Amino acid sequence: MLRIEDTDKERSTEPAIEAILGGLKWLGLNWDDEEIYQSQRIKRHQEVVQELLDKGAAYYCYSSKEELEAMRAKAVLEKKPYKYDGTWRNRPASDAPSDIKPVVRLKAPLEGETSITDMVQGKVTVKNTEQDDMVLLRSDGSPTYMLAVVVDDHDMGITDIIRGDDHLTNALRQKLIFDAMGWQTPKFAHIPLIHGADGAKLSKRHGALGVETYRDMGYLPEAMRNYLLRLGWSHGDDEIISTGQAIEWFNVGSIGKSPSRFDFNKLNNLNGYYIREAEDARLLEIIKPILEEKLCRNLLPLALNRILKGMNGLKQRAKLVTELADSAMFYALDHIENFTEKALESLNDEGKGILRLVTNELEKIGNWEHGNLELLLREISEKENIKLGNLIAPVRAAITGSHNSPSMFEAMEILGKDETLKRLKAI
Repeated sequence: MLRIEDTDKERSTEPAIEAILGGLKWLGLNWDDEEIYQSQRIKRHQEVVQELLDKGAAYYCYSSKEELEAMRAKAVLEKKPYKYDGTWRNRPASDAPSDIKPVVRLKAPLEGETSITDMVQGKVTVKNTEQDDMVLLRSDGSPTYMLAVVVDDHDMGITDIIRGDDHLTNALRQKLIFDAMGWQTPKFAHIPLIHGADGAKLSKRHGALGVETYRDMGYLPEAMRNYLLRLGWSHGDDEIISTGQAIEWFNVGSIGKSPSRFDFNKLNNLNGYYIREAEDARLLEIIKPILEEKLCRNLLPLALNRILKGMNGLKQRAKLVTELADSAMFYALDHIENFTEKALESLNDEGKGILRLVTNELEKIGNWEHGNLELLLREISEKENIKLGNLIAPVRAAITGSHNSPSMFEAMEILGKDETLKRLKAI
């Protein structure tokens, strides 16, 4: 089930919700039924609050903003954590001021302890004297997060709650609501947060980015799933874990208590593996819009066919989809206009002389197949006493615009004789 917790209207904007839905779909984390919007269940939340009021487990609080601010200021002065002082906990309704709309607060127990047995953190206990009479309904009648999630978890039959350990104190507070309603408390598992490679709390510079940003950076969803799964969870020495294996193997007991460190090098290496394993046609569909955006035009069937034929060679070297698109660009172009700095170094006077020599020999060849092309260039290398690397460098630069590419002979075969010679003669 997917529940969108959108009771906070300022934060739950349409773009924010779309980012959640789009991110989950891209990651391949699908849900069965229509998503549930918490904001559409407000009447149900209000019903539960009324039940709590009826049984004396909650009360109307008429404390003004000024009074609450005074309580906070006092807590700061006394160097104590702020908690509501219970002014309206037992006051009669006849004392209620007419100019203040009340909130509804839970009557937290004043004695004893509240405990949960967390599947990751172990037993966690807090003295009830430290608990707060938390707000359940705001003065406008809208439910707070603390109330809404408890009601929805109960109504949806949620059995296990797995979330970040920054919610651990929330679990102890939420248990008070479960207990007040006489409901079964779900099992909790509070997992450590992710830190940057330097051990500091994860920030945008470390990689605390929206899911869609990783897609745009060139990561495949299966690589992200695998990498995120391995942050703080292990299955022996297995690093490559398919979705099927993850479903079969996953257990909460293998989650570590220490924060994991986000490492882009590991993510990149994992992504490179999944790129190499991906079907060529699927990779073409992924890089096609990237190339078309850069070219400001649609790719022609000829270019798409070239890229597909060359994909196996291209994907062996790429760690990011964006790199794959860049390396495939020469197949999409009608002619090469931009050259890397190293490619230009190969196209000096000596390099241009080599190109004329190679072009003359290539024009004579009949069977334009990569094995024959390699054989011919090796023969030229020996005959002219030019190292093969020095011979290939200007050819590669003229054909691809780069000093780095997949097999030059494979690229020449895919481009075809006419296109290859056209590019060689254009220098």
